[in-house]
Amino acid sequence: MRLRPIGHGDELSIIDHLDEFRSRLIFCLAALFVAFVVCFWQNHALLNLLNNALPAAAKNGLGSQPRLNATLGRRLQQVSVDMAKFAGDLAHVKGMSAGAVAEARAVSRDLHAVSVAYPKHAGSQEKPIVVGVGEGFTTTMLVSAYFALLFTLPVILYQAYAFVLPALKRNERRVATPTVIAAPFLFVAGAAFTYFAVLPPAVHFLQGYNSQEFQVLIGAGSYYKFEILLMMGLGLAFQVPLFALGLQRVGAISSRTLTLNWRYASVLIAVIVAILPGVDPVTMTMETLPLVFLYVLSIALLKWVEFRQFRHNRAEALAATRAAEKAANPGGPGDPTGAL
Repeated sequence: MRLRPIGHGDELSIIDHLDEFRSRLIFCLAALFVAFVVCFWQNHALLNLLNNALPAAAKNGLGSQPRLNATLGRRLQQVSVDMAKFAGDLAHVKGMSAGAVAEARAVSRDLHAVSVAYPKHAGSQEKPIVVGVGEGFTTTMLVSAYFALLFTLPVILYQAYAFVLPALKRNERRVATPTVIAAPFLFVAGAAFTYFAVLPPAVHFLQGYNSQEFQVLIGAGSYYKFEILLMMGLGLAFQVPLFALGLQRVGAISSRTLTLNWRYASVLIAVIVAILPGVDPVTMTMETLPLVFLYVLSIALLKWVEFRQFRHNRAEALAATRAAEKAANPGGPGDPTGAL
């Protein structure tokens, strides 16, 4: 099974190309399967990682259950104090049996014990719920598959690059190699930005909105799907600079094109944000900001590439001019053959 890049000058038949493609596809599927097994083995750590946005919401008092538990705990404590006072008053009533006073004090002690043991925040960590027999298993499989794809993305991109490498010229490889190296890092950067910067305020807003009117229960399937699609969508959106660079290399666009058509780009960014998960203003704002930054970054990147290309072309033109002058005037100053 061939897994090494083929030389640029090698000639292969269609069967050889198909065999090369099959070998690399099998390798990618094997890497994806191994990553999925590892992720499924460590699914508790991955699920806790995705649940991190929920405890912050619970600690900030979002959702009706934590507030209700805290209120009931305080009420039980107050009732136990009142019962203790009532037992003291009964002890001073003439003709009151000692058994009734003892029972009242016992009730006070029991209420105090219940108030101390009553959960204040419905557990140390708020977790999404599952409905149905198999939803917990299918949701775990979905999360494991997503993380497996995330971890094997560099391998998949390398195999794709190695497959098309023989068709690229040397100058094209100088552009393709940094692109393939940067693509997985940009994807991970987009997913990390979503996880740390977008999800906490989005969950804070969505879970806490009008929570005093609702019993807030979060379904595991919808919650993880929201997180996964949002991280994957912004991870792909972070590929905008590479996409713009590729269009620039084939001559489709330039930095001037992006600068002049910023209005159309704004509409396109709005469409992309509308497609991504999240309908609340907080999420949409946090999704729009990085896309606008990436668009500006794409303009700066294309200007830098065009400047380097301009310097390279100017140097080549200057070298060609000097070579032509030297060929046209072989006996110029400093040439010993010109004196003959």
